[in-house]
Amino acid sequence: MSEEHNPALEGEIVDNGENSREIGKLNLPAQTLPTTVHILPMTEKPFFPAQTLPLVMNEGPWMETVKQIGESGHHLVGLVAVRGDVSDDARPEDFYTVGTLVRMHHPMHSDGKIQFIAEGVTRFKVAEWVSGKPPFVARVEYPSQPRQNSTSEEVKAYALAIINAIKDLLPLNPLYSEELKFFLNRFSPNEPALLTDFAASLTTAPKEKLQEVIEAFNLRKRMQKVLVLIKKELEVAKLQTQIREKVEEKMTQQQREFFLREQLRAIQKELGIAKDDRTADIDLYRERLEKLTLPAQAQKKVDEEMNKLSGLEHGSPEYTVTRNYLDWLTSLPWGKYTKDKLDLVRARKILDQDHDGLDDVKERIIEFLAVGAMKGEVAGSILLLVGPPGVGKTSIGKSVARALGRQFYRFSVGGMRDEAEIKGHRRTYIGALPGKFIQAIKEVESQNPVIMLDEVDKIGASYQGDPASALLEVLDPEQNSDFLDHYLDVRFDLSKTLFICTANQVDTIPSPLLDRMETIRLSGYLTEEKLAIAKHHLWPKQIKKAGLKRGQVTVTDGAIRRIIDGYAREAGVRQLEHYLGKVVRKGVVKIVRKEAEKIHVNVGDLEDYLDQRAYLPEKPAVGIGMVTGLAWTALGGVTLTIEATKVHTLNRGFKLTGKLGEVMKESAEIAYSYVSSHLKAFKGDPGFFDAAFVHLHLPEGATPKDGPSAGITMATALLSLARNEKIPRPMAMTGELTLTGQVLAVGGIREKVIAAKRVGIRELILPSSCEADFERLPDYVKAGLQVHYVKQFKDVVKIVFGP
Repeated sequence: MSEEHNPALEGEIVDNGENSREIGKLNLPAQTLPTTVHILPMTEKPFFPAQTLPLVMNEGPWMETVKQIGESGHHLVGLVAVRGDVSDDARPEDFYTVGTLVRMHHPMHSDGKIQFIAEGVTRFKVAEWVSGKPPFVARVEYPSQPRQNSTSEEVKAYALAIINAIKDLLPLNPLYSEELKFFLNRFSPNEPALLTDFAASLTTAPKEKLQEVIEAFNLRKRMQKVLVLIKKELEVAKLQTQIREKVEEKMTQQQREFFLREQLRAIQKELGIAKDDRTADIDLYRERLEKLTLPAQAQKKVDEEMNKLSGLEHGSPEYTVTRNYLDWLTSLPWGKYTKDKLDLVRARKILDQDHDGLDDVKERIIEFLAVGAMKGEVAGSILLLVGPPGVGKTSIGKSVARALGRQFYRFSVGGMRDEAEIKGHRRTYIGALPGKFIQAIKEVESQNPVIMLDEVDKIGASYQGDPASALLEVLDPEQNSDFLDHYLDVRFDLSKTLFICTANQVDTIPSPLLDRMETIRLSGYLTEEKLAIAKHHLWPKQIKKAGLKRGQVTVTDGAIRRIIDGYAREAGVRQLEHYLGKVVRKGVVKIVRKEAEKIHVNVGDLEDYLDQRAYLPEKPAVGIGMVTGLAWTALGGVTLTIEATKVHTLNRGFKLTGKLGEVMKESAEIAYSYVSSHLKAFKGDPGFFDAAFVHLHLPEGATPKDGPSAGITMATALLSLARNEKIPRPMAMTGELTLTGQVLAVGGIREKVIAAKRVGIRELILPSSCEADFERLPDYVKAGLQVHYVKQFKDVVKIVFGP
C-alpha cells in the first residue's frame, strides 16, 4: 500500500509479516502499520491488544489529537501508560516506552469529555518523540515478536493453566463471564498470545505489574507473568467470596430472627398474650413496687411517671428519660433494712481479729455500739476517724460494718469539686445520674448501710459548686431524713445510715461540717503494736500474695523490729508492709532460682534484702543550748532538737532559722523576752543577752514547722546557753509558754509520747493541764516513763537544772 492511501499520516509505512497476520484477524488482511502515530495516555492501567473497550478522556488537552486521528485514513492511535497519576499534564518522560496500537471507533464529545471505542491491534515501542506536547506524535517500532509454536507442550501447559484459572474465576465474579463471552466471540481460545493478554486484562494487578506484561514480547515469559497475576487474582476473589458469604450468613441469620420475632409477636397478639415494650416496662416496674414500701410522696411521683410513660411513643427521647428515671426509683430499697447485730462481745471480737492495738479506738466504738444497743438501733450517727496515713482508718470502718452485720460501701471524696457528685444532676441534662449516696444505696440494696467517705479533709471546691457544703445536708441527722437528690426529686430517708468519714487532719474540714461529726483520733503505732500487726496481718498477707506456702519464707521478730526501727518509722504501717513485701519477693527469687528450698530471714540478713537502713539509731542531743522537744505532724509524732548559740558579743540581737511558721516565730520571741527579763531569777548572767547576738535554730531546715508547743523547749535552750550549762540527762518536753511564764496545754500528747519512747527518752515534761490526756493512754504506752507536770516555767527550770 502506498502513502497516498493514508494521506493523514506522516512518515514511512512498512509491512510486517507477524503483525499483518494478527491484524488480518482483527481488521483487514495484509494491513501495513504506520511508523508515526499519535499517542494518548492511559492512567489507570495499560491497554492490551486483546481488549476492545470504551475510553473516556478530558476534551481540553486531547480534542485536537482525536481530530487528527479522525482525519487519518486508518484511525490508529497509540495508547501508552503513564507513570504516576498524571494524565492531562503528561510529558514525554512520563510515558512508558511500550504501549498498544488501537483503532479508534465512534469518537464523540459532550460535557467536556471525549468518548470512543478502542480496539486493540498490537504492541509497539516508542523509538522517538516527534512532538513533545499535545497532540503527542511519536515514531514507533514494532519489534518482531519471537514466534512460539502454539502446539508446543510448554505453551500448551501454560495456556491450559491460564484457562483453568479463568474457569475458577468465573463462579466467583459474574463480570468475568461477560468478558469471556465477548473475547470468544472475537478470537479463538487456541491463540495463546491473545489468551494471555485477555487473562492479564481480567486482573486487578497494579499498573506496574501489568506494564511488565505489555513489555514482555516473548510469549513464554509473558505467560509466566500472567499466570502469577491470575493466580493472585483467584486468591483475592476467593477471599472476597468468603467475606461476602460470612456477611450474608450473618445478615440472613438476623433477618431470620427478626421474622421469627415478628411471627411470634403476631401469634401472641392473636392469642391475646402479646406485650409491647412499653407494657413490659410498666409491668416490670409494678412488679418491683410490690416488694417495696414507698412513702406517699414517692408513690405519687411514681404513679405520675407511670401514667406519663404509658402515653409516650417507645422511640421518643422523652420515653427513654422517663424509663431511666422509673428504673432508678423502683430499684432503690424503699423500706428495706438489715437487722443490726448489737452483741458487744461479738463486736469486740471482730475488732480484735481485724486490728492489733488501737484499744482506745476500739473502746470508743464499743461505747458507740452500746448506745445503739440501748436504743435498739444505730441511727443518726456520723463518725470521723482522724489519723496519719496507714493507721487503719478504712479497715476500721469495714470492721464496724461487719460487727453490725450491715452492708458496706466506700467512696473517696478527695479532690471532688462538683456538688452534683453529692446531690445528683437535674434530669434535664443528658446523661444525668443521681449522686453518690443514692448510687450507694441502690448498690447495697439496703436503706441502712455503713457508708464510708474517705479523705473528707481533701474535698475541693470550684465554679461547679462546693461539695463540702452539699455534704452538710447528708451528714446532719436533723436533715438527712428528708434528703433530696436533684435527680430523684423526691425525699429519701438517710437517717438510718451510719456514716464513717476519714481524714488525716481536721484543719481543712469546714467547721460547720466538723461540728456534725463525732471525732475519734487514731494515733501512730508503737513498735510492739507494729510487730503484732506485722506478724498477724502483714506478713501472712504478703506470703499469700506471693503464692508461697506456709514456712517457705520466715522472718524473726528481731528482723521485723529492725525493719520497724530502721526502715519504717512512720506512724502507720504502709511502709512496713512495703518492706515486708520486698523481703518476700527477694526470698521468692532465691526459691525460683533453686538457691534454697526455704528462706529464713534474721537481723543480719536484712541489709542483703533491703540495703542500708534509712534511719540510724538516734541519741538525744546533749550540749549547752541543746534541748529535745516534741512535735506533732500529720504523719505522727517526732522529736525535735532545738539549738541555741552565741554568735558574738558586739551587739544585742536574736536570729531564728529552720523554716518556722508565724506562730512558732512568735513563740520563740516570747521565750527570748521571758528568759531575758527573768535571767537573774534563774541564776544566769543578767547582762548576757544585753551584749550577746543569739542564734536559735531548729534542724531539718527544709521541713516547715509551726505551732506554739515548743515554747518551753526554746526557753530552756536559751536558759542553758545563758547559764553555760547543758541539760544534765536525756529528757524531752512540750508546752506553750506565755509572757508571764505560764505553761499552757498542747495537743498530740499520744503521738509525742510515742515519738519520745521510739528514741529511748524516758523522762518527759508536760503541761499539767495535759495530765488527763496522758492518763488516758494505754498502760503499755505509759510503762517505763517518768513524767513531770508543770504549770509555770520556773517548774521546768527546777526539774531540768535542779532547785
